[in-house]
Order: sequence, then structure tokens, then C-alpha cells
Amino acid sequence: MMTDIEKFVDMVKNSDNIVFFGGAGVSTESGIPDFRSTDGLYNQHYKYPPETILSHSFFMDNTEEFYRFYRDKMLALDAQPNMAHIKLAELEKAGKLKAIVTQNIDGLHQMAGSRKVFELHGSVHRNICTRCGRTYSAEWILGTEGVPHCEDCGGLIKPDVVLYGESLEEACILGSVKAIAESDVLIVGGTSLVVYPAAGLVRYFQGSKLVIVNLEPTPQDAYADLVCACDIAAAFDF
Repeated sequence: MMTDIEKFVDMVKNSDNIVFFGGAGVSTESGIPDFRSTDGLYNQHYKYPPETILSHSFFMDNTEEFYRFYRDKMLALDAQPNMAHIKLAELEKAGKLKAIVTQNIDGLHQMAGSRKVFELHGSVHRNICTRCGRTYSAEWILGTEGVPHCEDCGGLIKPDVVLYGESLEEACILGSVKAIAESDVLIVGGTSLVVYPAAGLVRYFQGSKLVIVNLEPTPQDAYADLVCACDIAAAFDF
């Protein structure tokens, strides 16, 4: 009898219209902490809860404290793609994977070579002046102190990430919905599927096989054709 991972690999090898929808668990093996696990950011202790710090209102009202946390915990610039990132890039190059929809902001999919990536929550690698629009790298931000301001106009620089209280970019949502709706196989990996509106995108899937690869159960497990309770990087090690 085939194991769940063997069934997963068989589905991947026998499909050429796959979309991958991923969350923080995709990058944990690269050394980037997730948010909701026992050791995740939400279970660590700071002067303010991380969910409060990563909100639009906190960014506006406590910008220096926001950037202290942002530099310390959100800019994991030494992280490298793991087997999941690498295999997904290979599947895209082979024409089997049509798109990645990610809740992550670390840019590891692109670093691994993926091209069609919908970044629902933005990216730490883009930091934009709120006055003139000039873009700064994550490395530049890490090299500054206090509240960073634009070298051209002096405007406040804001990470191009979707904070709590902000809306997702419409074009990114529409592109994600289209990709998911047109796929035959949707692989959901490394996400608890509890963060909305991102988690709600799964309902647009109309294809033949929904696969969920996650260490913990998700609210969508009952609707999946296959559930692999394992680490996402291990599942893609083929």
C-alpha cells in the first residue's frame, strides 16, 4: 500500500497543471520562525504582542518600536531556500507548476528560481518611501537605525508588507484566484488555513485533487483528497 507521501509524489508526477498555496511552514526549515506554533512569534514575549506590532496603527503611532521588531525578527536575510522551495522551482521550470500563491514575505521562492509568485502579504525585500515612491532593499533597511527616511525626499519608508488593518493588493488577489480556479491540482502546504482573507482563496479551487501538506490539522482537511501530516520540505524531497 502506498504511503501518503508516495501518493502525493504520484499526484505531482501525473499532473501538469498544479498551483501551490503556501504559508509560514514552508520556510521554517530555512530557519524562519512561523507565527502560530508553540515556538512561533505569537508565543514569544515582547513589550507588545507581535500581532499588535505588525499592525498599520502601530506602525503609524510607534514607528521606531515597529522597526526595532522588524529588523530583529522579520529580516532573516541569511535564510536560504529549502527542498520545498527548490522542488517547486523545478516543477515550474518543467511546466508542471503554473503558479505559487504565498502568504510569506521572505522572497525565498524567487531566490530558489520561481518566477510566477503571488505574494499575498508583500515582501520584506521592497521598502517604499511613502512620499516619493523610491524603493529600498531589505539590506539597506537593516543597515539603518531608528526610523528610516528616504535619501531623496526625507519621506517615511514603509515595508511593502501587508500589515494587520491593511487590505491585500487587488491585482494579487485576482491573479491568485484565477490561478487557483484554473488548476487541476492544488497543493496547500505549511499553512494553518486560519488567516483570512488569504485562507479563503482555497474555496475557488474547482479542480480534481486538493492536497494538504501540514504538520497540524487544518479546517479544510475534511475537503481534501489527500492529507499529508508531515513537514512540507520532507514531502518535496523527491
